Amino acid sequence: MIMKKLIKGMLFVSFLTLFTACDKESVLDANKIPQEITNYINTHFTSHQILQVVEDLDGFTKTYDVVLDNNTVLEFNRKKEVTEIKSTSKLPDSVIPVKISQYVESNFPGNYINEWELEDKHQQVGIDNGLDLEFTLSGDFIRIDD
Repeated sequence: MIMKKLIKGMLFVSFLTLFTACDKESVLDANKIPQEITNYINTHFTSHQILQVVEDLDGFTKTYDVVLDNNTVLEFNRKKEVTEIKSTSKLPDSVIPVKISQYVESNFPGNYINEWELEDKHQQVGIDNGLDLEFTLSGDFIRIDD
């Protein structure tokens, strides 16, 4: 009986250790930053420098969080594709799908997009007046998200 409890306890501790050890963050040295990420930054954020890249391993999910010198934060998935961009200033036009940019320009003149996120079935943008707008993957407007 005591042996069974001891084994169960050891299994529980092993199980718990396995799952808590799966969440791991590490800051990448400049020479370890994936080329796809560096290329994206050099293409769309030409006048800004990378301050830090954090590789985040959470279970079977790997993401990269990139901080630029202009207070812009980007997230890339395991395939090194951008999935989220947040900034305190206007995002470059080149990172926003044209159809979405045109919608914002037409319906919110004088405002600009400072956040963009790609989710499973839609895209979302934040504009500088605090509104979040939801679009289909093809860029058709769905709604104002609250």
